[in-house]
Amino acid sequence: MTDRSTLLAAFDDLLQPARFKDYGPNGLQVEGRAEVRKIVSGVTASLALIEAAVAAQADAILVHHGLFWRGQSGCVTGWMKQRLALLLRHDINLYAYHLPLDAHPTLGNNAQLGQHLGLIGAACFGDNALGFMGQRADGGQFDNLAALAAHLEFKLNRPVTQVGPAQAAIKKIAWCTGGAQGYFEAAIAAGADVFITGEISEPQAHYARECGVAFIACGHHASERYGAPAVAGHVAAQLGLEHIFIDIDNPA
Repeated sequence: MTDRSTLLAAFDDLLQPARFKDYGPNGLQVEGRAEVRKIVSGVTASLALIEAAVAAQADAILVHHGLFWRGQSGCVTGWMKQRLALLLRHDINLYAYHLPLDAHPTLGNNAQLGQHLGLIGAACFGDNALGFMGQRADGGQFDNLAALAAHLEFKLNRPVTQVGPAQAAIKKIAWCTGGAQGYFEAAIAAGADVFITGEISEPQAHYARECGVAFIACGHHASERYGAPAVAGHVAAQLGLEHIFIDIDNPA
């Protein structure tokens, strides 16, 4: 057992949120009970995840996508009221870390996605050096874009969107999880053969065709399933807490 302030300090010490200019507040977003025995981790603070945490008798939830974002109206109505009401009714603490959870060099979303895909690399491009560059951990290469796409579909259990050179061998792989399609130009400049992220927007298809660098969108949620449980599991072990990861399916 620990208390919510000690848990917050452990998350902050690990993720260093003060280093980032983010799109919303990092840390304790909703205060619950003082004592914490069990943490549930998940990707997004959706109503379904909160309901699952209630059923699991969690004292705290750690997510990548919290409740509050820059530009919101600030009104507690509709879906916001439902989520907040459930957290407050059951006295559950909600901790959320966005860019800090992407960026951690070993436990973050980018590092953990690379590990899951059998890639080895390190942060080296884009804002806050969030983008990772590397290669297959076994030192090999993918024969072509189709081979890499098939590997991703198998490992992530979902279809991917691929654009760009189809036949060239792929060795230098760049990736950044979630909605990081805006990092594509930085990945091109860094010399990548392919860029992997969660989403694709209209411009990236043209960049891929015109610049000769492949682009793969493998799903925002699918690419960000790994950081939160890694961080929560690490901190839970450090503080002697129980931890479970609950994955709420999301096709996006």
